[in-house]
Amino acid sequence: MSTSQPTLVKICGITRARDARLAEKLGAWALGFNFYKESPRAVSPADAWKIRKSLKLPTQAVGVFVNWKPEVIITLVHALQLDAVQMHGNESPRQVAYCADDLPVFKALRVGPRFSMAEIRRFRRASALLLDAADRGQFGGTGKSFDWSIAKRAAAQRQVILAGGLTPENVREAILAVRPYAVDVASGVESRPGIKDPGKLRAFFAEVARANRQLSS
Repeated sequence: MSTSQPTLVKICGITRARDARLAEKLGAWALGFNFYKESPRAVSPADAWKIRKSLKLPTQAVGVFVNWKPEVIITLVHALQLDAVQMHGNESPRQVAYCADDLPVFKALRVGPRFSMAEIRRFRRASALLLDAADRGQFGGTGKSFDWSIAKRAAAQRQVILAGGLTPENVREAILAVRPYAVDVASGVESRPGIKDPGKLRAFFAEVARANRQLSS
């Protein structure tokens, strides 16, 4: 739900330790490791483990999965000592609940013209709902935004992680419009898929901080 607490930042599609360390230094709440093989930001479990070992608390390491069996997700998450699961496919409420029995789950919902607020109520066991732009054939990382008024309505009911087309140029506006629990960015801070741009990362965090100052004043 909407909160007076500062909006947090999740950097997704981490493939390099140097990017993870910079995001951590800048104050990232969470880093996403994408295990969807079709993604240009996919990372192997072995590489994710190497990066994970270099992170310091309280930065959260989140495994991003698309249509994996819940039992396999939990096994890998524990092996890599991840802190949360992001289910970014067509998972059912029952599959979300299975994982939620073990650790926090962020359920991604793709918001398009036919999106129904009933979707918000289906995934009661999710710790947060990640709202992303719908794009046929793609599960996130599209660089596209959606109608933020939908996210604002959702944030009045649930913890919302706002994703979809966020950049240093629009993230402050997005936070002021939606007041989400967190914002999630991948392509908006990259020089190319999977490679984060240090300047864009710094600018993104600066704009988030600016929005949080405006909301707290």
